[in-house]
Amino acid sequence: MLLFVYVFGGAISHGASSGSYLGYLLPGILLMTVASGVSYTAFRIFTDMTTGIFGRFRSMPIARSGVLWSHVLTSLVANLVSIAVVFGVAFAMGFRTGAGVAAWFAVAGILILYTLALTWVAVIPGLTAKSISGASGFSYPLIFLPFVSSAFVPTSTMPGPVRWFAENQPVTPIVDTIRHLFAGQPVSNDIWIALGWMVGILLVAFTGAMLVYRRKIS
Repeated sequence: MLLFVYVFGGAISHGASSGSYLGYLLPGILLMTVASGVSYTAFRIFTDMTTGIFGRFRSMPIARSGVLWSHVLTSLVANLVSIAVVFGVAFAMGFRTGAGVAAWFAVAGILILYTLALTWVAVIPGLTAKSISGASGFSYPLIFLPFVSSAFVPTSTMPGPVRWFAENQPVTPIVDTIRHLFAGQPVSNDIWIALGWMVGILLVAFTGAMLVYRRKIS
């Protein structure tokens, strides 16, 4: 965030102040923080699989999915702490918003749902990877997605095929929704598209993770 605002910010924002570009940039940085953080979930699950922890829990009188949920919930807490740190740095750099309590709750809900969705995605490589690098490396495309979205520059500045991809991938409506909430602007249909993407990813990832997990422990 420091690099983009203070080194590239002047050129990217076409003369806008660093504070205004910081507000534009922040939603994308938040999503990148989550994408980077969930890789540790895959790493921890892979480690537990290879050390036999899952086998030990299987012999205990607990729900089979309880082990995965413990990883998911600890990942959620850890990522929320990271998000809080990012907000702290942003406020120290001059970020200000007139968003009300309802808007802040909406932003928090979006970030929690996004974190849950990506964390369940992370569970799958954690269960199936053959190496530690394979388990944690899945997150690289997730970290890259904001670069091909509206996170750093408007999609209208992109060439045709890139613009089409940027406008039709999940990060753009999520970023735009958070940005509009902070700016006190109408979120239009972006919020429903964002929710559709996040809920869809969450359901598919959760179902896939549970199927893989049951096959692994059976």
